[in-house]
Amino acid sequence: MIVDYLEGSAAAELDADICIVGAGAAGIAMARSFIGTPLRVCLLESGGLAGERSSQALYEGHSSDDGLPFDPGTSRMRAFGGSCNLWGGGCIPLSALDLCPREWVAHSGWPIAATDLEPYYRRARDICRIQAHPIDGLGFGSMPARAPISFDAGTLTNQIFIRAPVLFGRDYLDELAHEPNVTVLLHANLLELDIAPGGDAVRGARIGSLGGHRGVVRARHYVLACGGIENARLLLLSDAVVPGGPGNAHDLVGRYFMDHPSGKLGTVACGALDRLVRPYDRERARGTVPIPEICLSEQAQRTHRLLSGRVHPFAVEGPVPRGLRALRGLRKAMRPVAGDEASRLESDLFAATRNEALPEARADAGSWARLAMQLGLGMGDVAWALVRKKADKPAVRSSHVDLVGYFEQAPNPHSRVTLGQDRDALGQRKVCIDWRLTALDRHTYRTAAHLFGDELARACGGRFQPEPWVDADDGTPPRVQGTAHHLGTTRMADDPRHGVVDRHCRVHGMDNLHIAGSSVFPTGGWAFPTFTIVALSLRLADRLQALCAQPAVAAVLSV
Repeated sequence: MIVDYLEGSAAAELDADICIVGAGAAGIAMARSFIGTPLRVCLLESGGLAGERSSQALYEGHSSDDGLPFDPGTSRMRAFGGSCNLWGGGCIPLSALDLCPREWVAHSGWPIAATDLEPYYRRARDICRIQAHPIDGLGFGSMPARAPISFDAGTLTNQIFIRAPVLFGRDYLDELAHEPNVTVLLHANLLELDIAPGGDAVRGARIGSLGGHRGVVRARHYVLACGGIENARLLLLSDAVVPGGPGNAHDLVGRYFMDHPSGKLGTVACGALDRLVRPYDRERARGTVPIPEICLSEQAQRTHRLLSGRVHPFAVEGPVPRGLRALRGLRKAMRPVAGDEASRLESDLFAATRNEALPEARADAGSWARLAMQLGLGMGDVAWALVRKKADKPAVRSSHVDLVGYFEQAPNPHSRVTLGQDRDALGQRKVCIDWRLTALDRHTYRTAAHLFGDELARACGGRFQPEPWVDADDGTPPRVQGTAHHLGTTRMADDPRHGVVDRHCRVHGMDNLHIAGSSVFPTGGWAFPTFTIVALSLRLADRLQALCAQPAVAAVLSV
């Protein structure tokens, strides 16, 4: 059942067995797990079925002057389906090394092993609709259609990911809407967790809409599934009974904030550049096919004491002939313009999360005429481009190849999410992001740039030129930006002195509060996080079903 809380018709008090806050990949995966069970599930979503400026504004916050620039308002999406409305579909498990303690990476190591996650990765394939691809150990066993480059095994390796076709909000809305034991509340914002006087259980989730409607959801168990920033914010906001909020006895909520920093490492020029690019060209890969990524080998990570990372080669075209340039201009002008608020917002957020320019204005009538004339005069250029494409070559010869790196970030307690003093439209304090890197991060960028660049140059007979910042010794900050993969702020650890949740994703010190999503990751590898988020959510759902089979605790449900 779908209820729009903005309309104000919902009851002031709602009862459920499981209250899940956040309808992104984690929340939807969990809600689906309870379909067909006797358990009543209430799934809260702050936004509507599509993006809205008013709801999106609730994500706004600030970036600390001492850390790297970070915009919390444009790096996630507040709507049913969450930020996965914008994702590229990349699915790959974390490696065994990602989960293990590494002596050169402080605060590394998960309290669960690869064997604990593997069965849930297998189940996650069904939700992501990539079940045709077998899991081989902690990787996909499928092979790409085009053979990737063979590298020195001690330096680089090819790892396979699968691009999922699913959009959680689009593909699972009808299913949840027609389930009698699942209630989805749209435009329902969690204002505060109502903590019992003893401080060890949640007895209600106080919710509100931007329209002024207020109420409470009472459940046996509560799950925060709002992402790597908002999960921490909601705990910090729920501090009326427990100072600092639940799970924060050791001041860890919001700490260890991580992303996957990315930046241009250098260029490869000369040589057989097509050989370097074509096996890794995602634009040519259609459907749920295996796609290789160029990664640091485990041996290289151990030998050079590096974090995990990958690099993607982007071909940069040489001069584009006039006729082909005109054809591209006409195609761009003919693309439909995002007309409604949701489409425009999604387009803006998509560009922001990829550090791209906002969409350009449409061509006017004069521009159309000029492009059409140039196309007519340059049809020979178009014909030559078609010949090249039929020969499995790019339409325009490459001038050089840009190497863009994507890296694991070292866990750092000084990189954190806190509450600022400004308040949003609901009266809630906004977040302040202090995103910081460590010496290990910088060492990884510098060393990995040369490992990637030299090996790729060797493979194509080219020459690698690093970016100036890579080798700078003058304190130049790394030229990296985030990739909207927010991790670590409610990290998992058996010892409450080292983490916010235990190995079962239950908040330390709380009987019935749990957290789903990437905020529980102690480390993040380089892997796209959504596949692991879904696997962990399925694992938590199994845990909650087992807990709900036990008698309810009266104290938890009391007002």
